[in-house]
Amino acid sequence: MSNTLIKRLRALETPCVSDALDRLNIKGQCAGIMPLDNRFRLAGPAFTVKYVPADEHGRSVGDFIDDVAHGAVPVIDNGARLDATVWGDLMTTIASQRELGGTVIDGVCRDLDRALELDYPLFTQGRWMRTGKDRVRIEGIQVPVSIGGIIVNPGDLLLGDINGLVALPADRAEEIIEASEMIADAEESIRNEILAGSTLRDARARAGYHQLQTRR
Repeated sequence: MSNTLIKRLRALETPCVSDALDRLNIKGQCAGIMPLDNRFRLAGPAFTVKYVPADEHGRSVGDFIDDVAHGAVPVIDNGARLDATVWGDLMTTIASQRELGGTVIDGVCRDLDRALELDYPLFTQGRWMRTGKDRVRIEGIQVPVSIGGIIVNPGDLLLGDINGLVALPADRAEEIIEASEMIADAEESIRNEILAGSTLRDARARAGYHQLQTRR
């Protein structure tokens, strides 16, 4: 995935991307996955990890972090589990040191204070202190995972901000970003017209606002 494309994605907001996903009939809005601080933003390609409950096959912790490339986003499927964490202080410390793009978890994390100190973006279903050690094991790395009801594949693009998280399939990322930029430009035009004295109704009509997200 080109750095230029990721830079263009980073300049967008998730509501515009969500509307573009609707316009293109692509499911990519990850329900219930939110930033643990409203200042957190992330954008980058997914490095996926799937956890399952520990059983007779053993248990494991997050040493996979050593294999995540600079700028990539660890995307962790813990089955929406809220009673055992899969990310904490040490993971945040090394992820920040390696300049990863942020972390996404379908589940919870702990040690939020370290993420706030390092300004490292965490997008999860919440936080809780109970460790996942002896409770979970890694079933797969760089495999399809489920995040907020959306299937995310390795290399798919993620964008997260104060409004939540969206996932862009890698093979359609450029198309989605182009549609998002068109929608963002239309909304900026409407905003400028309103500030110049137009009514909302007229400004929206001129920009075709109500059809911007309509499926094509």
